Amino acid sequence: MGVVAVNFAVHGIGRPARQLDPGEDERWVTVEQFERVLDAVGERDDVHLTFDDGNESDVEIALPRLVDRGLTAEFFPLAGRLGQRGYLDRDGLRELVRAGMEIGSHGWEPRDWRRLDDRHARRELKDAPKLLGDLCGRPVRRFSLPFGAYDRRVLARLRQAGATRVYTSDGGGAQRDGWLQPRTELRHDLDDEWLDDVFAAGPRRAAHWVNRVFRRAVR
Repeated sequence: MGVVAVNFAVHGIGRPARQLDPGEDERWVTVEQFERVLDAVGERDDVHLTFDDGNESDVEIALPRLVDRGLTAEFFPLAGRLGQRGYLDRDGLRELVRAGMEIGSHGWEPRDWRRLDDRHARRELKDAPKLLGDLCGRPVRRFSLPFGAYDRRVLARLRQAGATRVYTSDGGGAQRDGWLQPRTELRHDLDDEWLDDVFAAGPRRAAHWVNRVFRRAVR
């Protein structure tokens, strides 16, 4: 089955600098909670950190703490929201790259990719990574699924778009060399017990996830 890892998905940290979408506050954590996560993963080589949406806190809060601990992470901004209030601007994106962070695409806007027509699919899956790649100076071929939503058609479109890795929000352990990668989202109520449960459950749930995810994808 291969080596099992745990992928964490971070959204926002600290006090939001913009109005949040309905339900989005459940995926924001305090600075203290985020530091608790970093302290827990700092000595581990089986944990990968990812950041969705491109919130301002990625650079202002997360980046210096990652650098201080010698950690790297993968960031998935929304290309269409660069420079908007509370989001990364182009300089912030380049700052992440200069610090050794990886950049992927979360699409153009927060849309359910299962419901895209061809025109919007082209914007989300081709135009968005192209813009991010042009700004970063290197190709962007990894994707994070908005809302964690996907089906067989979405996965086929991602293959056609040249995706080299796709992150979901299914939770559980991940095969490090897998094309489709489950993630566990940080939530507003996380604590040490929650972290312990995630680390313990990752390997146990890996085999179950591999079977379940492909059943879900063909619905």
